[in-house]
Amino acid sequence: MADDTAEDTAALYLLPLALSRPREALAAAEAVLAAGPAPYAASVARQARGIVLREFGDTSAAVRELRAALRLARRSGRPGREADVLATLGVALTQAGRTAPGLAALDAAVALSGGPDAGRILLRRGGALSIVGRHRAALDDLTAAAGLLRRAGDDLWAARALTARAMANLALGAAEASDADLREAEELFARTDQRLERAMAVHNRGLLAARLGDLPLALTRYDEARERFRALALPTPELRLDRCRTLLAAGLYQDALAEAERGIGELDRIRGQRTRRAELYLAAARAALALGDHEAARERAGAAARMSAAQRREWWHAHARLVVLASELAAGRATARLVRQAARVAARLADLGSPDAVQGHLLAGRAALALGRPGEAAPHLERAARVRRRGPALVRTGGWLAEALRAEAAGDRRRLLRACRRGLDLLDEHRITLGATEMRAQATAHGAELARLAQRAALRGGRGRDLLAWSERWRATALTPPAVRPAADRALTRDLAALREIAGLVERSDGAPALERRRAELEQRIRGRVLRTSGGPGPAPPGRLDAGELLARLGETSPATTLVEIAEVDGELHVLVCGEGRVVRRRGGALAEAVTEVEYARSGLRRMAFACSADPKAAADGVRRTALRLQRAVLGDAVPHLGDGSLVVVPPSRLHGVPWALLPALADRAVCAAPSAGAWLRARATAPPSGGGVVFVRGPGMRGGGAEVPLVTPLYDGALILRDGTATADRVLSALDGGRLAHVAAHGDFRADNPLFSSLILDDGPLTVCDLERLRRAPYHLVLPSCDSGQLVPAGADELLGLAAALLPLGTAGIVAGLVPVNDEATARLMVVLHRALAAGEPLAGALRTARLTLADDPLDWATGASFAAIGAG
Repeated sequence: MADDTAEDTAALYLLPLALSRPREALAAAEAVLAAGPAPYAASVARQARGIVLREFGDTSAAVRELRAALRLARRSGRPGREADVLATLGVALTQAGRTAPGLAALDAAVALSGGPDAGRILLRRGGALSIVGRHRAALDDLTAAAGLLRRAGDDLWAARALTARAMANLALGAAEASDADLREAEELFARTDQRLERAMAVHNRGLLAARLGDLPLALTRYDEARERFRALALPTPELRLDRCRTLLAAGLYQDALAEAERGIGELDRIRGQRTRRAELYLAAARAALALGDHEAARERAGAAARMSAAQRREWWHAHARLVVLASELAAGRATARLVRQAARVAARLADLGSPDAVQGHLLAGRAALALGRPGEAAPHLERAARVRRRGPALVRTGGWLAEALRAEAAGDRRRLLRACRRGLDLLDEHRITLGATEMRAQATAHGAELARLAQRAALRGGRGRDLLAWSERWRATALTPPAVRPAADRALTRDLAALREIAGLVERSDGAPALERRRAELEQRIRGRVLRTSGGPGPAPPGRLDAGELLARLGETSPATTLVEIAEVDGELHVLVCGEGRVVRRRGGALAEAVTEVEYARSGLRRMAFACSADPKAAADGVRRTALRLQRAVLGDAVPHLGDGSLVVVPPSRLHGVPWALLPALADRAVCAAPSAGAWLRARATAPPSGGGVVFVRGPGMRGGGAEVPLVTPLYDGALILRDGTATADRVLSALDGGRLAHVAAHGDFRADNPLFSSLILDDGPLTVCDLERLRRAPYHLVLPSCDSGQLVPAGADELLGLAAALLPLGTAGIVAGLVPVNDEATARLMVVLHRALAAGEPLAGALRTARLTLADDPLDWATGASFAAIGAG
């Protein structure tokens, strides 16, 4: 073998440069090739170009460069050079989905190599084996590679081997081994200037955090890695794939689907790795399945299965088939063939060492149960239930779901409820690690089936108290007081101020596209910061409702308060009337019918608010007829049992838009709505602040709105008024914090697409839910006379997001807010009477009742009164 020339030695620096400063490496390789080098140096330059093109995602161009590099390496007469290029080519072919030639090239490279160089070749073959899902075989190569490279003192390549082995271990569920390898690899990478691989190390720490269940930390790591990749001008489809998986685990299914679709689009633009394309299709299928779009899930998963089969990647093919079958079952197409196929997929996943084998058994068991074959389901559910005592919380929850299904099939009610309780307790442990209210709310979707199983069992048992307890167990749990708040985050505060400024510019420019894009970018960044907030020491999860305590608190008023909890079980409403020391169950209507009637009622109130009828009295009569149908759908035959005192209504999340005062049976009652009975108990126990002040806020552009402010301010000594330029976000937040009563007359912007950015418009821009969550203590009582200010968005299993939902956990005991757009003049009249009643000592819901009844003779005033609701403890 010829000795290395100075030219050869000089060219070799291109290879580490390709993974450190890729664009610089491209330019340097072009310079080497332009000088007409000998085959060895030319081979190195071509190889460096191939590596950069591979990392940029253009695998087709990378393969062409690497084939040219291989020809030059063979001409150089250096077996080591040929082996190194063969290994790089093998990895690129495998990433392009050409598995057989890729692995053949790697096998040939191993045969040509020896000594420390063999470690580098084994590392790349191990990485390719991981790409095709042969993780156990990969571990053999990677362990041998790590040993050879350590002994040779090759820190950089040893770090690469440890990183690849960590990812193989992670795929097989060995998180502790993965953690140890990543820690050692990071120490070794820290000694190098390999910027790309240091970025990948941050990415990999995010993967590990996600597997261990620390989702906020995973998102933090991913965002840090994304900034590092951007600095290198590299595409990030693999990072998008892993973000998608983490967002799925967080219950943020729509975000996960969007992330996967963006990754697919990015790969299509750069003609990137076909293997990653199949994985992104599979991730998109999982997100679509979670969103209930069964056909889209089946289509995407089917495409992923076909791509994986063509690429001879059995691991990914088996996982894609699992999602295809799950979408079939979710669409109600359970068949004996599906049971057999699910069993085969579960067995294949087990052979491959995939932790998802239990999901295959769970799927087979559920399909068999759907066909009425409990005997056939039992062994599959038993295997799936084995994971309930080990692993991350979400994995163990799936095990408890399998155990609950086994118990239900066996008719063992006690065992069923125990399994549901254990599974939901695990999810509480998981959710308390999440700092963001949105993530806590959405994560409850993972427990929805356990909660439904328990509700069904309670309904079959016939005891109203049991159905109440299980309906409460998984309702509005995200509205317990948060363990952490992002108040001290200066960057978040800065971004929120920038969002207010840009919102003003957007309004003044009549929605200029560039400004709209900037606003969207700011919202995305703010939401990202909030989602990255970790949970911390704080209150324990709410646990089981104490029905005895609830009934005792209800009986403390005279006449006694009645609480009506409306539970939805399999589409049917069940009305639980709590009062006089007992819980009575009565039948309501169908949820779908109730939702339809709610929309009719709300539409009627909107039309009356804006004088869309020439005959207001006739319009009011039409709304009353709708209200009677709505009452039958929601309350059913419970109306005679509602008592005579104040009423608390606890509806399922999809019925929180009901204008309760519109229902004939409730028209002359003091009524408040609460997210849950537990939330009502907590709000009722909230003591008013000592020395808290009263503040009135009037936002910009109100025209006739807010006219009540100067009329009611004299009712409260020392009340603060913020308006005409003084109603800025900082001043309003300061006044709200720890206040006794706040009245904010400002235009509202309800954001169903993103409740975090629902807002009240102040002099310097929107005051968002994100702003309000920074309060140390929200005002004890809050009046929001603006349109839609009481709107809440269903989320997760039975959770709520919106302005009111943000304030209740922060110390607000009661809120009066509008449920639909309202007439400004009529609202001002209603607010004047409301505040007179409050100043006279009436509770919030009672004051709203007084205002409604005082103004009930005029059709517009009547409709306006019915458009407001008391929320919380009233």
